[in-house]
Amino acid sequence: MRVFSGIQPTGKLHLGNYFGAISQFIELQKENECIFSIVDLHAITVPYSPKDLQKNVLETAISFLALGINPEKSIIFIQSQIKEHTELAWLLGTLAPIGDLLRMSQYKEKQKQYQGQAGAGLLNYPILQAADILLYKAELVPVGEDQKQHIEFARELARRFNKKFGLTFPEPKIKIPKFGAKIMDLKDPTKKMSKTRPEGCLFIFDNEKEIKKKIMSAVTDTQKVIKYDPKRKPGISNLLVIYSLFSKEPIEKIQEKFKEGSYEKFKKSLVEIVIKSLKPLWDKRENLLKREVFVKEILERGKQKAQTIAQSTIKEVKAKMGLI
Repeated sequence: MRVFSGIQPTGKLHLGNYFGAISQFIELQKENECIFSIVDLHAITVPYSPKDLQKNVLETAISFLALGINPEKSIIFIQSQIKEHTELAWLLGTLAPIGDLLRMSQYKEKQKQYQGQAGAGLLNYPILQAADILLYKAELVPVGEDQKQHIEFARELARRFNKKFGLTFPEPKIKIPKFGAKIMDLKDPTKKMSKTRPEGCLFIFDNEKEIKKKIMSAVTDTQKVIKYDPKRKPGISNLLVIYSLFSKEPIEKIQEKFKEGSYEKFKKSLVEIVIKSLKPLWDKRENLLKREVFVKEILERGKQKAQTIAQSTIKEVKAKMGLI
């Protein structure tokens, strides 16, 4: 099965990125043909710093490798280096209903967040995302829950194209983790964890001091009972999810373990298990930071492999659409 997904180079990766997407990438590459992109064209749909973008692209590639994406099993490349992404986005845009774009939840949220500072790229974001997926004729797209609407839009564009021009694209299926698809903010557990609120966001490459501070100060409640109840106890429920994801123990077993314990004792145990789990990844990242040439070589090889597939797809699409 061919798999495609992408991560924006918008800064440090957090637990939501890891458990919502990258942990899926690592499992899927074992038995599938995987293509993973650093989607820098998506990152420029909102205000950004060009200098930071270049730095973040390389750091995201390093993070991919440190977290376990294997360049011998997966194609890793930078989106903007394959011009066929934007070419297919334009072609698919001729089939995309404007009303569907205007109804996108992410568009509404970011339009409100940036108060008119973002351009038309924000509205057309789902078309480019569909192009990313369909360009490689991907059958499966592992993403977080927040991307569900966008993947359905990609499926719709595939259907429209196939109906009008003949069978060309598979309708990509979405793969969302059954557990841990959405990690909540440590300071406001009613909101999804986001790098825009760093104080409540646990980044994969935070140091030990930062992890301890964030977990120990995470919002819980006044009942002091360690019980999974997302509606009534969102704070402790979120921490239980994180504990379960790192320990690979079911929440019921964790609740039993700490049924007589305090929130402080539980949090201290969570700090230990998070640091123990992440330490090997930190060490691997430190090593890769010293090997920039090696990382760039991997990206170049990935570019060449991705380009071969992309050029073939565009040639087929243009022929079917009557373009010379």
